[in-house]
Amino acid sequence: MAKKRMKKQKRETRRKSQGKKGMWNYLKSESNIKKLNWKVFIICILIVAAVAYIGSLFTVIGTWYSSVKPSFTPPNIVFPIVWTFLFYLIAVSLYYSWTETEQRKKKKVIVYYGINFILNILWSVIFFTLESPRLALLEILILWVSILFLIAFNWNKSRKAAYFLIPYLLWVSFAVVLNYFAIR
Repeated sequence: MAKKRMKKQKRETRRKSQGKKGMWNYLKSESNIKKLNWKVFIICILIVAAVAYIGSLFTVIGTWYSSVKPSFTPPNIVFPIVWTFLFYLIAVSLYYSWTETEQRKKKKVIVYYGINFILNILWSVIFFTLESPRLALLEILILWVSILFLIAFNWNKSRKAAYFLIPYLLWVSFAVVLNYFAIR
């Protein structure tokens, strides 16, 4: 009940502050700007970069992959570009999730993102190293659910963190389709 009252007070304060000069004065007032915690942001970038690097160690594009990939698979050059962008968004999501979650729930942030990161790496191991598209399909479905879970987990704590995960969910949805058609 107190949270609803606080949100209502914030909305009323915002409306009053808009007055003649508008929303700009409200947004630029120092009390309303949350400074970026660069230390935490860089740590988030480094964590996600490590996940990306480890996953890339298992992503070997060889003759096996060429023989199983569906005809509608994008060119190989697209994947590192998209994944670099997605990993940046994931790092930003992790940052907002960490900084906007109350202290007693931060352990959940570590556990939930950690599980997602392990699943992300594991898919590359299963698909590319073990060359097992069937098992990889099962695993990527679990990864997809974990992304959806992260979005739901963040929804009430940090909408920004949740929104930054949506492109990741969409790309993995496409990867599920590619993985499905790789099974022969």
